[in-house]
Amino acid sequence: MRLFGETVAVVLLVAFSVAAGDNGAAWHLKWSELPSLPDTPGVAGAFVGNSGDCLLVAGGANFGSPVWQSDKVWHDTVWALEPAGQRTSVVWSVVGRLPQPLAYGMSVSHKGRIICMGGEDGEVVSDAVFVLSWEQEKGVLRTEKLPSLPRPCAFGQATLIGDTIYVAGGQSERDIAAAMRNFWRLNLAQASQADWGWECLPPWPGTERVLPVMASQNTGSDIGVYLFSGRCKRNEKTVFLKDGYRFNPRLYPGQGGISSWSGVSEVPECVAAGCAVSFGEAHILVFGGDNGALFEQADVLRDAHPGFSRRAYAYHTITDTWVDAGETPLSQVTTVAVPWDGRIIIPSGEIRPRVRTPRVTTVEVCGMQTHFGWVNYLALGLYLTAMLGIGVRFARKNRSTDDYFRGGQRIPWWAAGCSIFATMLSSITFMAFPAVAFKTDWTTMGMQWLIPLVSLWVVWRILPFFRRIDATSAYEYLENRFNYPARVVGSLLFTLFQIGRMGVVLYLPALALQAVTGFDPIFCILLMGLVSVVYSAMGGIEAVVWTDTVQTFVLLGGALLSLIIIIMSLDGGLATFVATASGNHKFNFVEFDFSSTSYMIPSLWVIVIGGLFQHVSSYTADQSVIQRYMTTDTEKNAGRSILINGFMAIPACLLFFAVGTGLYVYYSHFPHQLDPTFKADAVFPLFIATRMPPVVAGLVVAGVFAAAQSTLSTSMNSLSTTLITDFARRWNICRSDLGYLRLARLLTVLLGSLGTGMAVMFVLTDVFDIFNTYITILGLFMGVLCGMFLLGMFSRRANSGGCLQGACLSAAVSLWLAFGSGLDIHGYLYPAISVILCCVTGYLLSLISGGNT
Repeated sequence: MRLFGETVAVVLLVAFSVAAGDNGAAWHLKWSELPSLPDTPGVAGAFVGNSGDCLLVAGGANFGSPVWQSDKVWHDTVWALEPAGQRTSVVWSVVGRLPQPLAYGMSVSHKGRIICMGGEDGEVVSDAVFVLSWEQEKGVLRTEKLPSLPRPCAFGQATLIGDTIYVAGGQSERDIAAAMRNFWRLNLAQASQADWGWECLPPWPGTERVLPVMASQNTGSDIGVYLFSGRCKRNEKTVFLKDGYRFNPRLYPGQGGISSWSGVSEVPECVAAGCAVSFGEAHILVFGGDNGALFEQADVLRDAHPGFSRRAYAYHTITDTWVDAGETPLSQVTTVAVPWDGRIIIPSGEIRPRVRTPRVTTVEVCGMQTHFGWVNYLALGLYLTAMLGIGVRFARKNRSTDDYFRGGQRIPWWAAGCSIFATMLSSITFMAFPAVAFKTDWTTMGMQWLIPLVSLWVVWRILPFFRRIDATSAYEYLENRFNYPARVVGSLLFTLFQIGRMGVVLYLPALALQAVTGFDPIFCILLMGLVSVVYSAMGGIEAVVWTDTVQTFVLLGGALLSLIIIIMSLDGGLATFVATASGNHKFNFVEFDFSSTSYMIPSLWVIVIGGLFQHVSSYTADQSVIQRYMTTDTEKNAGRSILINGFMAIPACLLFFAVGTGLYVYYSHFPHQLDPTFKADAVFPLFIATRMPPVVAGLVVAGVFAAAQSTLSTSMNSLSTTLITDFARRWNICRSDLGYLRLARLLTVLLGSLGTGMAVMFVLTDVFDIFNTYITILGLFMGVLCGMFLLGMFSRRANSGGCLQGACLSAAVSLWLAFGSGLDIHGYLYPAISVILCCVTGYLLSLISGGNT
């Protein structure tokens, strides 16, 4: 034993040593230039945005030559540059004029137009708000007035979340002494309302300021407005600020006494007058700015002034960390950074006091270049080969549809339990649970603690129904209790749910494989789908169950190994892990604010109600789970398989949430390794790609494959089972059981291909926060289906008409709530809504129609 322990220690030490090195080149910014603004030394304080697919620069101010002997001049010129794919000229063109010369206002781009706000003209500060729209085909520049700002404002900042503009900071007069502590918003979607106008919101808790930098995030990972830096005047002295704040629109007005503003990490140096832009799901990039180091010496240095700061910084909104992103080619300030034509554009601006530049710089974020290596490919290839081998082995045992669909009821209870466990957790666990813990805390894990409770209830109350009728398809029960149309509706709802589920569980691990190999995610999806289809079609339910069993150990082993490497990579190891996580409330288990239905941190009542109904739906109405109830020889062993799955869920969820928390701690200490091009859902793959040692990375990626394939193979086999049992046999499509066996294999191939196509669609549509998308799908389809089962099992008076009408009404209301009502309902609650609606309306409609006869 001692020798074994020493061997393990050496292996882990080697793994840590290798993991401490980089597995690829770091992410970086790639700079280039577009044509310079023509016939001008450049302008500062211009309105910038995109309209009509073109980049527009409007207004601004500059000095004549020589700049130190000239007065400032304000401009009204509007320049436009066509995108590369449409460009007929390599130079800018003048396309119109502003209503008046204007500079130092705020601007945002919204649906093909530029919203321009405030500014000053050398005499007064403006409160005007207007729209610039460039109609390229007609060659017409249009302007349109919008509601004026609450006060005149220049040298402020603006950002956009959805259809809502937010404005912060600035000065109401032409002196910094008039700096404001203001926070306004305008909802452009409410333009048709009679009282449409700007809303004054509570400002940030810090001091007033001008020339701040501001950006917003509006993704599944983060929704918020971020305000940093700026400058103000105190006791006749200009003060340069580095503080930062976040405004959470979901907390306004404050819920439970919680302020909608919170402090965040300050910028490494003052970046007043710099420009910021959000990038990806959780990064804000800041370029340049005035750090104030030479502010008092500008008049003395004049042309000898070295210019403003040329540093770029990246802020990560989840870990609340800053990193130096390198040097910018120019020290541009008082301009706007805008995404356009696939790049971030920084046009013109001021490069040192009084001096402008006509140059237009562009920047692209280049992600990490990873090297998976032949050793990892070998480990992954061996795993995939083993899965195919299992399919080949059990293909010889499938001589009937009973073998193919139920394994001849000869599956050991512990293997059936592992199969249920692998099916229920899958890649949703392996990828999304660490991502959820990384982004928030352990609140959502409370749902998994309900699984043992639901498992006990299922063994006591639900399992006997299915064993009593010796069901191959779970939806046979609906025909026995109600009628064949109820069975058809149940089977079709399950089919729709499983096709969507296959897409989700293929999409998530495709992110991992893309991260560690560099392969296109569509290719990754096709590869995983092909392997799963082959072994599932050949081996039937036995191949699925035994691959699930193997995949359970691969999945848990990969996660445990990852957690060990994460902790060993930290200075201080486990103590640092616990201290950092505790200090940032990452172990928070319950949200007691009962007013909170936030997607990110749902409250206790959302977790309990949503979790109970979600698990009841899965264990009561999901063929892919119920099919395992029928693969063992006795009802007692079937009950054991359900219970072992229920009690495996607790340590597994603890493990995966610990991995996510570990990733948060790790990247809080090493924020430079957070690649902005990665989605937050792919944080675990990012670590695998860049920090895992050889062989270990291959094994962990095999775990990702296992997570996806366990659910995908289950879905294919269970769908094939329901379509054969509920439709093909009823319609006598084949003449023999052998014909149905061949048809089952064909359907497995076709359905697997359809699920693979759904995953490809997710990639092409760039779905954000896939976990919540999956939860919504689960609620819409499985909640209705569960309601039909519970209505039949626990009510003697429910009839077929009431059941079907209740199901249709429940589905219609759930769809409206999810996509048409505009209500902010947490996805966890849809199962409860669907089940309750189906049961209540089905029961009442049954009573109205005379009850069950």
